[in-house]
Amino acid sequence: MSQYILSEKIGSVLKITLNRPDKYNSFVREMALALQSELDKANKNPEIRAVYLTGNGKAFCAGQDLAEAIDPNGPELTKIVSEHYNPIILQIRNLDKPVIAAVNGVAAGAGANIALACDIALATKSSSFIQAFSKIGLIPDSGGTYTLPRLVGMQKASALMMLGDKVSAEEAEQMGMIYKCFEDETFEEESMKIAQKLSLMPTMALAYTKKLLNESFENSLENQLASEDKYQSLAGKSYDYEEGVNAFLEKRKADFKGK
Repeated sequence: MSQYILSEKIGSVLKITLNRPDKYNSFVREMALALQSELDKANKNPEIRAVYLTGNGKAFCAGQDLAEAIDPNGPELTKIVSEHYNPIILQIRNLDKPVIAAVNGVAAGAGANIALACDIALATKSSSFIQAFSKIGLIPDSGGTYTLPRLVGMQKASALMMLGDKVSAEEAEQMGMIYKCFEDETFEEESMKIAQKLSLMPTMALAYTKKLLNESFENSLENQLASEDKYQSLAGKSYDYEEGVNAFLEKRKADFKGK
């Protein structure tokens, strides 16, 4: 376990905390690889049914630590993108469990795009999001050019990425960039409630929903309907489907097992 990533199991939620508060949780190689390791463990552990990703201190994540990026003895940009960020984004999108980004402060550059790649992004009202890449002569990475236009539209995404405007959490919620923002004082409690709620829901159905959403970006309507048919058939064979139907008919709360 790296000192830069904290991990705590809360019920069936795995809370992962980015832990370089003195550097606004900006990434170095050790931290990126440690996060990949934690996401991999979460995917393989059947006791984990939701992941809650947040930051320690005043920031969620300020993106890449530029001191590492320009260090002649450090990894080159190509390696940083291909070995640090690309695997993290793919893990988040392919994890068979919901991933919640609990943005507790500024989310900049790769930090913003990691948050936006999560299934549900939540933020404190004092948080902000910024596509900071153009300010240093780079292009948005970590899936930003894929995710952001699908959330806010091409015109808005182009402007945010080219101009590097800072977006408040309330603005981000209004434009559909994130799901919801909360008062700073109640944020941890409210955001964890959402993670815990998801962790008690039918995990397989949520995983199939996630797969379908991923496929929808490339599928025709006909192919998407076929995929829905396939995954609905699989969901219908699950324990949780039987339990959900029985609970509905018996007018009681369902006890889902995630299988």
